Amino acid sequence: MLEGARVLLLLLALLPGAVAVPAAARAAPAPGTAAPEIAKQLTDVASKDPAVQEAAAMALGKTGNRKILPLLEALREGSVYVHVSRGNRGTVIVGDKVTDGERTLVPLFSAYGREPVTGADGKPLLVELSALEEVSAGRSLRLALRPLIDAFSGQSQLANPDPGVRRAAATKMGNAGDAAATPALAEALGRETDRWARHAMEEALALIGLRSSDDAARAGGAARLGSLRSVNALDRLRDIAADSSTAASVRQAAGEAAKRIERWSLVTTTLELAFQGLSLSSILLLMALGLAIVFGLMGVINMAHGELMALGAYATFVMQGWFQTHLPGSFDYYFLAALPFSFAVAAAAGLVLERGVIRHLYGRPLETLLLTWGVSLIIQQGLRLWFGAANVDVTAPRWLSGGIPVMVGVQLPYNRLFIIGLAAVCVAGMYLLLFRTAAGLRIRAVTQNRGMAACLGVRARRVDAFTFALGAGLAGLAGCALTQIGNVGPELGQNYIVDSFMVVVTGGVGKLLGSILAAVGIGGLNKIIEPSLGAVYGKVLILVAVILFIQRRPSGLFAVKGRHADA
Repeated sequence: MLEGARVLLLLLALLPGAVAVPAAARAAPAPGTAAPEIAKQLTDVASKDPAVQEAAAMALGKTGNRKILPLLEALREGSVYVHVSRGNRGTVIVGDKVTDGERTLVPLFSAYGREPVTGADGKPLLVELSALEEVSAGRSLRLALRPLIDAFSGQSQLANPDPGVRRAAATKMGNAGDAAATPALAEALGRETDRWARHAMEEALALIGLRSSDDAARAGGAARLGSLRSVNALDRLRDIAADSSTAASVRQAAGEAAKRIERWSLVTTTLELAFQGLSLSSILLLMALGLAIVFGLMGVINMAHGELMALGAYATFVMQGWFQTHLPGSFDYYFLAALPFSFAVAAAAGLVLERGVIRHLYGRPLETLLLTWGVSLIIQQGLRLWFGAANVDVTAPRWLSGGIPVMVGVQLPYNRLFIIGLAAVCVAGMYLLLFRTAAGLRIRAVTQNRGMAACLGVRARRVDAFTFALGAGLAGLAGCALTQIGNVGPELGQNYIVDSFMVVVTGGVGKLLGSILAAVGIGGLNKIIEPSLGAVYGKVLILVAVILFIQRRPSGLFAVKGRHADA
């Protein structure tokens, strides 16, 4: 009897909890179910009254709920409909159309979270499109939806593992200037560890503050943009500083920030020009290295050297096409294969040119010049016939896309860094070849005294052929590198042959160090002069400067030695 009483008391104690659990389960919203206030807005967004519809869409957008984003995107694309089922009207998103005979069926998705709508059998529900009522979005609503969608997208991208994605999302949100994005940006800034992503988020918050209705917030945003050296905000700051209807404190802060950014922009522009000049100098150096050795060794003025460069560029284009066809999964590695391939193609063409024609014209510089000029025209026309007269497109691999941000407003592109590195490797290779190998010793011997070298058993003709092929191969490498920063067309070589000869003459014929210094000087001057005088007048001015320099130093920076000097 006592035992039965204990069991009864235990059951009575557990009874309230047993009743409470189902009650709590019934009170909790089912998965994918919207709260009552959001449900009402989902209904209003399908209203035929544009004012009610836009107000509902804006209210949904300001909730910050990620499950609203599919509806906003579908509303802007025109894929939102009203579905009537058993007398109940519901806002739905339709999927891709399916044709069933003469009927057009569409799958339905919920407006909240875009979850598939299923039938009684649990399978996705397909209904006739004609049975649905289309929800039309006017131009005003579509324009209003765009910043809301951008804000949603930006908030999700702020948590992306890639710092570049986070940085781009913050920049986009700052340009939109929506104050609703402030909490998300502030939260992301608190956990951000990447320097440049933090800078972008701080800049975005300052840009949003600049659009505030509060003068103190605007002045603070302007001052912060100035301290961040935000080039993106420069035009806005100038407009605010010149707007007489703006408060004096805001105008003053905007003006001081604009001046600070302008001073910083002058520094960054100078650094960018110097870096671009260095990358151009690297191209000229690759061109001039081979040209200088050939001219110094054989006294040949090779007017087809630019076309050998073009052959290297087109060889890169061919290698790209081969990888796209046969190795699409390894496409990013095509450029590594193109480097030796372009060298080999240009070197083979140079060897054929030297063996077939030039070897019969040594000692006749005028005939050699005219001959190589004619060869350059033949190669140009051959490229036109084979690849067409229009420029061809060479796509940069992903590992050469983008750049390294080194300071605010200055980013060093990977492709130009690679070109500078390639030129450095080629210069080091040429130095080792000329001064640390037996082949280099023979080249220097023939360059300095061909007759004596021949008496010592050096086969001068073989050295000539090897050197000409080497110079042509370096031109092919220059063409391969140029595909990453310039256009590839049949007349590519004509744009660089004059500059290359200026490098050779200014540096001193056959002088490695002279070629390096001349390439850096001429390439840098090109980039410095072009912004103010233009490309044509810039080249004219550089040509005049080279002529005046040669008048004072006919032998270039370093005097030439060998048989040409003794002649």
